Amino acid sequence: MSIKSLIINPGSTSTKIGVFEDEKLLFEETLRHSTEEIGRYATIVDQKEFRKEIIMNLLKEKNFDIKSLNMVVGRGGMLKPIPGGTYEVTDELLHDLEIGKQGQHASNLGGILAREIGDEIGVPSYIVDPVVVDELSDVARFSGVPELPRTSVFHALNQKAVAKRYAKENSKAYDSLRLIVVHMGGGVSVGAHLNGQVVDVFNALDGDGAFSPERAGAVPSGALIRMCFSGKYTEAEVYKKFVGGGGFNAYVGTNDMRDVEKMVDEGNEKARAARDAFIYQVTKDIGSMACVLKGKVDAIIVTGGIAYDKVVVAGLKEACEWIAPFTVYPGEDELLALAQGGLRVLNGEEKAEVY
Repeated sequence: MSIKSLIINPGSTSTKIGVFEDEKLLFEETLRHSTEEIGRYATIVDQKEFRKEIIMNLLKEKNFDIKSLNMVVGRGGMLKPIPGGTYEVTDELLHDLEIGKQGQHASNLGGILAREIGDEIGVPSYIVDPVVVDELSDVARFSGVPELPRTSVFHALNQKAVAKRYAKENSKAYDSLRLIVVHMGGGVSVGAHLNGQVVDVFNALDGDGAFSPERAGAVPSGALIRMCFSGKYTEAEVYKKFVGGGGFNAYVGTNDMRDVEKMVDEGNEKARAARDAFIYQVTKDIGSMACVLKGKVDAIIVTGGIAYDKVVVAGLKEACEWIAPFTVYPGEDELLALAQGGLRVLNGEEKAEVY
């Protein structure tokens, strides 16, 4: 018997939805919201009814019977740190999404909307591998400053999805493999996957690791302290330099690698230097994770939007292929990854985790 699912992935200015029958996509839509529409709401949670209405209207336009659904899966949000997996949206999980346990983000609405729609039609609701997945080994948490432990904030959904895809394609169990997964999109995260857990990963939001199209990654701490106390910037202005305005945005004024490559082709040496530095920094991150896995690596998996960039991938491969074979899964199919997480539970392959 096939399983039908509604997948909800809210972003800051859009709501992506997909309807699947097992792993087959029946239809998807990106519902975009103007700044004026979003601006009417004081908080993320206040947007719930607005976003729900446009989802339900779309399903109605598609003549889709929501009562035919077997589950609703939403993007996980800023919950407390949790191990990876598929989680049923319980009352406690719902409460932490509503209050924004670790912050307010549009992704919090994924589980909230999934629970409300699921309850209305009497089917289970889930979230899968939110960005707060935390499986770090104890030693990986040390930063050198006790008040500032290293934290796990990364592209858990896509990293876990491609790792499991690699395992399935190679007829192996994910929890038997030693993998390095490199996600390169608006942010970059490089994770060491050891026997089914991401035991170390670079904080992809405002932490360490390579710079990315929009984020600064690791920076010299002394210089950062002096910048913060220079009197030239507010806290918000400094943060914007590191998250949103950092990386390629700061160096060449764009967060699109296609634009960067075009600049390079046109002879822009500044863009070439920034691209080469990006490749250099990501290779260092890969090398670090190879050491975490003690040199025993089954594969290096490269994914995310920048994995479409042949120059970047070739540069990484040239520098790191001696560590382990390279596999490239360009892009990030988040809707499918969410559907697969729910399917693994309903098909009995995994048990739903308890929040």
